[in-house]
Amino acid sequence: MEEIKSTIKIGGMSCAACSARVEKKLNNLPGVKQAQVNLLSNKATTFYDPEIIKLSDLEEAIRQIGYEVLPEEDGNYINATLAIEGMSCAACSARIDKKLNSTPGVVNASVNLLTNLAKVKYDPQLISIDEVEKVVDKLGYPTHWIEQREHPIDSPDKNTEIKKLKFLLGASAILAFPLILNMVLMLFDIRVSFLHNPYWQLALATPVQFIIGYRFYRSAFLALRSGGSNMDVLVVLGTTAAYFYSLYNISQGEMHNIYFEASATIITLILLGKYLEERAKNKTSEAIRVLGSLQPRSARVVRQGEEMDLPIEEVRTGDLVVIRPGERIPVDGIVEEGHSAVDESMLTGESLPVEKRPGDPVVGASINKNGSLKFVVTRTGQDTTLAQIIRIVEEAQGSKAPVQKIADQVSGIFVPAVMGVALLTFILQYWIKADITIAVTTAVAVLVIACPCALGLATPTAIMVGTGKGAENGLLIKGGGFLELLHKVDVVVLDKTGTITRGKPALTDIIALGSYEGDEVLRWAGILEKHSEHPLGEAIYASAREHYGNLPDPEDFKNYPGQGVMGKSANQALAIGNRSFMHSQAIDTAGAEEQARLLEEAGKTAMYLAIDGKLAGLLAVADTIKENALAAIQALKDMGLEVYMISGDNQRTAQAIARQVGIETVLAEVLPEKKAEEVEKIRQSGKIAAMVGDGINDAPALATADIGIAIGSGTDVAMETAGIVLMSGDLRGISAAIKLSRQTMRIIKQNLFWAFFYNSIGIPFAALGFLSPVIAGAAMAFSSVSVVSNSLRLRRFEP
Repeated sequence: MEEIKSTIKIGGMSCAACSARVEKKLNNLPGVKQAQVNLLSNKATTFYDPEIIKLSDLEEAIRQIGYEVLPEEDGNYINATLAIEGMSCAACSARIDKKLNSTPGVVNASVNLLTNLAKVKYDPQLISIDEVEKVVDKLGYPTHWIEQREHPIDSPDKNTEIKKLKFLLGASAILAFPLILNMVLMLFDIRVSFLHNPYWQLALATPVQFIIGYRFYRSAFLALRSGGSNMDVLVVLGTTAAYFYSLYNISQGEMHNIYFEASATIITLILLGKYLEERAKNKTSEAIRVLGSLQPRSARVVRQGEEMDLPIEEVRTGDLVVIRPGERIPVDGIVEEGHSAVDESMLTGESLPVEKRPGDPVVGASINKNGSLKFVVTRTGQDTTLAQIIRIVEEAQGSKAPVQKIADQVSGIFVPAVMGVALLTFILQYWIKADITIAVTTAVAVLVIACPCALGLATPTAIMVGTGKGAENGLLIKGGGFLELLHKVDVVVLDKTGTITRGKPALTDIIALGSYEGDEVLRWAGILEKHSEHPLGEAIYASAREHYGNLPDPEDFKNYPGQGVMGKSANQALAIGNRSFMHSQAIDTAGAEEQARLLEEAGKTAMYLAIDGKLAGLLAVADTIKENALAAIQALKDMGLEVYMISGDNQRTAQAIARQVGIETVLAEVLPEKKAEEVEKIRQSGKIAAMVGDGINDAPALATADIGIAIGSGTDVAMETAGIVLMSGDLRGISAAIKLSRQTMRIIKQNLFWAFFYNSIGIPFAALGFLSPVIAGAAMAFSSVSVVSNSLRLRRFEP
């Protein structure tokens, strides 16, 4: 096959050494003919042999050396979702996964047994979506691609499948009950003639075997036709062997060695397991259904001066929407009129209502508590915050965690291996005991006890419940890989501004000097700073306005960038600024310099106020600490994690903030473009680093870290780059996310242990003749149910 050219966009490269390192790594990979990395465009152009190496391998190699693989901006690749029918076990999903990932033109594919969906990333220049569908169809699984939101929250297909299984289970149980009753009575040597009649048993077992069991035959046939095998092959082989062996004995006049009850009971028990499994799986997606049910179906819109109720689909950006007390806000917008408290707990996990005034944003699905609001619509449809949250959670629930790879590898060879063990068991049992009945029953027991389903469901069920539970608590986790990696984190690096602090300076201290009172100092300072555009000046004016309401405009206002401002009011000359500005205006600051020094050591910015050429007071402004920052950081330290703070502030100011929140390790005077380098240094020391930030300048560091955590109140760029988003902006969400990750991984490990333990113990026991086919079938049926039920324990998680 001729070589393929691909372009990979890379994040986190900051210098020529980075690009050289990536280029060297790529060129050393087997199958890569040539690789060139351009630092300016942050892209790697590679020529490789697709029979030796896949594009996903190239991307993984880049990630392994600490750089991010970013989505292509020029649309080179297309992401599609395929709905797949007929997958019955992990062997099915593993075969489809392997086939798709080995198809030329498919960049990456992930098949989820739990959701019956495949996420496929492909190159449209090499393969079309129709050709991707045909690849899966040829394996015997009907497939069609779906739109992003085509699969509804309450899937009718899933509910129909549950109802169908319930009907089949009921019919099978009714037909199998007399057979089971006869088996039980025989154990006590009680004979009921009509129950013991072999033709009566044949009449009951036949519809169970071939009508109710048709789904197993069909699935097995499709799998074998395409050269594969799955769990249904094992069920069909086992039950068919028991059925026809019994039929053969009847034809020979042998009325004792009849096992119709085994074949019928096995099918009934497997249907019971499937039914319970589907119901349990349905509960794992409960978080998505809850989120989807939050959006109102209509909105009260003002058009041409009249209020009218419109379907939510007809609401447009720019519409004016009216919300009354107690109503749910239908879409995102900006408050234009009114004042109220809004409950956003269903999206952020924050229990306290948030005050809303004109100019404040409102989020669709939140509840207006006690006042009326009018707001202008800013986002509708798939652009709303709620829709984006649902999309992120769905994608996360459909993703695979790295820990699942071992289960996928085992599932791929599991069924053929079990068939080999069953054949060997039959031969050895017949050779040792010279009894065909014992040989058949032990072989059947081996076939029906093997359960690849438990392996296939061990990870995705826990990931689905874990990510859903995170969303309920305001923690948006974008994939199973992030959820898995989070529990390994050693170091949490916190950006200062907007993460530890509010990112909005506030007036903290007023010191009156001379004959002036504190209230006077604040009022004069507020008047002068009314026209200021500097954040520190705006903080002073905001505090003065809060105390005094409307203030008069200053006269002759002059701004001296980086120094201070001057103006007049009520015939008094006013000046505010730093020490050097005061000296430039010949104003003596000697009487206040010691107090200013103490303020600055506390991490505050001190400004002098002069009235008519004489010092009147000191005002200190600081970016205040978030309310729960200290508790959040202490919680991280209690979990055994190292906590760093990174800031562009000088060492003295940064240390002052760090002391207030209990952080010992401070990375100060770090320019925005150097944050990523500092995070990389931590990673190079062998530690797993999580970076927490909120701004555009944090995005490179979020991408460089092993896992990026964005504050939900921050910029869209930061939230796009991060693997986890804290919707409420509360730093306590970091420890909650790590706890959720640890608990999820504990559940996954338990699931995998029991799945492997069950098969590794059950199969030998069945092969040695210690288990009857009926007991083996019951054990197989309930093994996958136990795995799903164990995952559902995560629903009780409390952060």
